[in-house]
Amino acid sequence: MSVPSSTLTAPQPNSPVERGHRVRGAVAGLLAAATVLGVGHLVAVLIDPASSPFFVLGSTMVDHTPHALKDAAIRRFGSNDKLALFISMGAVMAAGAAVAGMLERRRPVGSVLLVVLGVVTAGAALQRPTADIRFVLPTAVGIIAGIIALRLLVGGAPALRSLEPVAVSRRRFLATAAGVGALALVAAAAGRQLGARLHDVVADRARFLLPRPNRPAPTVFPEVQAQVDGVTPFVTDAADFYRVDTALQLPALTSADWRLRIHGMTDRTVEFDMDRLRMRTAVERVITLTCVSNEVGGNLAGTARWLGYPIADLLAEAGIHSDADMLLSRSIDGFTIGTPLAAVLDGRDALLAVGMNGAPLPIAHGYPARLVVPGLYGYVSATKWVVDLELTRFDRVRAYWTERGWADRAPIKTASRIDVPAAFATVPAGVVMVAGVAWAQGRGIDGVEVQVDDQPWETATLASEYSLDTWRQWTWRWDAAPGNHTLRVRATDRSGEQQTDRRTPPFPSGSTGWHSRVVTVR
Repeated sequence: MSVPSSTLTAPQPNSPVERGHRVRGAVAGLLAAATVLGVGHLVAVLIDPASSPFFVLGSTMVDHTPHALKDAAIRRFGSNDKLALFISMGAVMAAGAAVAGMLERRRPVGSVLLVVLGVVTAGAALQRPTADIRFVLPTAVGIIAGIIALRLLVGGAPALRSLEPVAVSRRRFLATAAGVGALALVAAAAGRQLGARLHDVVADRARFLLPRPNRPAPTVFPEVQAQVDGVTPFVTDAADFYRVDTALQLPALTSADWRLRIHGMTDRTVEFDMDRLRMRTAVERVITLTCVSNEVGGNLAGTARWLGYPIADLLAEAGIHSDADMLLSRSIDGFTIGTPLAAVLDGRDALLAVGMNGAPLPIAHGYPARLVVPGLYGYVSATKWVVDLELTRFDRVRAYWTERGWADRAPIKTASRIDVPAAFATVPAGVVMVAGVAWAQGRGIDGVEVQVDDQPWETATLASEYSLDTWRQWTWRWDAAPGNHTLRVRATDRSGEQQTDRRTPPFPSGSTGWHSRVVTVR
C-alpha cells in the first residue's frame, strides 16, 4: 500500500499522534493483564481455585499485612475489608499494567515485567498452605497468554509502527483489542461458570438437612431484649453477623466432600464424614462470638443459635494424650487456629457447628462445618470450613495469627457498648433512653454503669441474663439537660472485675477501654 510522504515521519514527542500511541500502549497493558488473570483463573478452576493468580497475590498480601494496617482496614471497612483489598489490588495492577504497556512500545520491557510478575506470583503460589507444584500452572499459562496478547496489541517493529498511517494503525489496534478483551472476558466467565458446576456449594447447602438436636437451646424470652428502638437485637441475623477472615474467595466444599480428620497426640487417628457425624447426638446453643479486632464500641460481635456436636466427644474417640494442651484446627484452605485444649474439655459448649439460626451454616460463615468455642476471641476458637483437628502443644506449633505476634491464649475481655443514642445524635431535653450491650463470655455480666460528662456513675438496668456465654443488654433513663454531653459506659463481670478505662488497641490480645458517645441535647 502506498503511503503519502507526509505520514512517513515519526511523531514528535507530546504530539497528538504520540499521545495516542501512549494511550494505546496503556490499553494494551491493561488488556494483557486482564488476559493473565482471566486465563489463569480458568486454568486454576481445573487445579485448585486457590491457585488463581489474582487470589494468590491477594492472599500473599493479606499474609504479610502489618497488624496495625489490618486493624485499620477492619475498623474502616468492617466485613467489606475484602472488597477494599480487591479494589486496591485492582488499582495497583491497572497502574502497573498501563506502564508495562507503554514501555512495550519501544522495546519488550513490558513483556519482561510480565515474566518477572509471573516468577514472583508462581513463587507465592508455592507458598500457599495447600499448594503443590501444579499451583504454578495457572500463573505460567496466564503469563504466556498475556505476553502473546501484549505483543499482538503493540504490533511489529517500532520504526514501522511509528510510520504506519494513523487511521490504519487505529483500526488494527481496535480490532486486536476487541479480540483480546473478548478472550480475557470469556476466560474469566468460563472459569466462574466451570467452578460453579464443579463445586456447586449453593445447591448443596440448599439440600443440607440439619440434625434434630436432643438438647435444643433454651427459649430466648422477650425479657433478654431491651425494649428500646435502635438497640442491637439479642440474636443477630446471619446476614448481619460480622465476618472477619483471611479467605479472599469462599472455599467451595460440599457436604459430601467434607471430612474431619482428628490426629496428632492421640491414641488413634479418626475421621468423620457427614454421615458418620449425623449418627452422633446434636445439641443447640446460643453463643456470642467476638472478634479480637473489635475496637472499643465496635460491632465485631454477634450472637447466634448454633447447632452442632460437642467437640470434646469427637476428640474422645481419638483418645487424647495427657500432655497435649493445644487443639490446632485447619480449614480447607490451610488456615490454622490454635485453641487451648482446656477450653474445649472444661465443660463449656464447644461445638463443631453445622447450623446457624435454624439453617445450615452460610457459606461465608463456614459451611459445611466450623468450630464455635465460647469465651475466646474468634482467632483462637472459631475456625470456619474446618477439616482437620490436630492434638499438639503450644511449645511445638504456632497457628496463623500467633505466628504474626498475636497472643496464643485469648480469653474475651469484659466490654460494653452504647447503641442508643447514636454517635453525635441530637435529642430533645427530658427523659432519654440510653441502651446497649455488654459481654464477658464465660463469666457473665453483673452490672453496667453510665456516666454523663464528669458526673457520678449511675447504675443501669440489666435485661434478663440468657446465659454466661451470651451478651447482656442494658438500659438507663437519662434526664437530659440542654447542651453537649459525653456519655460513657462500663461493665462489671460476675467475678467482680470492673472494665478498665485504660485504652489499648486490639493487638495483641483484644482492646480495652470505656466506650463513649457525644450527643447534643436541645
